[in-house]
Amino acid sequence: MGAKIKGAGTSKIEIEGVKKLKDISYNIMPDRIEAGTFLCLSAMTNSNLVVQNINPSHIVPIIDKLEDAGCNLEIQKNEIKIISPKKLKSVDIKTMPYPGFPTDMQSVFATTLTIARGTSVVVENVFENRFKYTQELIRMGAKITIEGKTAVIKGVKKLDGANVEATDLRGGAALVIAGLSAKGVTTVEKAEYILRGYEKLEQKLKKIGADIQLLER
Repeated sequence: MGAKIKGAGTSKIEIEGVKKLKDISYNIMPDRIEAGTFLCLSAMTNSNLVVQNINPSHIVPIIDKLEDAGCNLEIQKNEIKIISPKKLKSVDIKTMPYPGFPTDMQSVFATTLTIARGTSVVVENVFENRFKYTQELIRMGAKITIEGKTAVIKGVKKLDGANVEATDLRGGAALVIAGLSAKGVTTVEKAEYILRGYEKLEQKLKKIGADIQLLER
């Protein structure tokens, strides 16, 4: 656009003003966390799903962990097809800054592991107090123990529907996934958290067969 900027990739950015910027065309990058959320949804509900308009290179750690859990992923340039196993295998996760496993996927992936075979260990290395959502999952039958920045998850056969409350954006999305895989009806309160980060989520979920409603209060 004609801007004069130095310092990309460093701790100091220098900008020299110019008289005018020119028009350009720019494509906003796909949301890697939304892509990872739908892949985990497929894995947890024992489904096969094609997620389009994504950049697989942005979610390599998520892909790797899903494969470790037993999922088969067919990766194309701009899409991924995930074929989920009948029973997921436990895996261990440590969140790290990019390009490591993203902290914003921690709650979503940990929720997926609540019904995996065996015991999974999830370590949160980026943010503190990011395990609040686990108390809501426990109400649905999950077996999770929190020890500092570590969550130990013992897989159960299934979760049960319950009235739960979103504690934040990603934790709320994790509860939606849990509800879609659980037996019975799940109501997620404070959905406004979720809607901050997922556009038309309930509509997208309905298109792939979910029985879900967004209730206006």
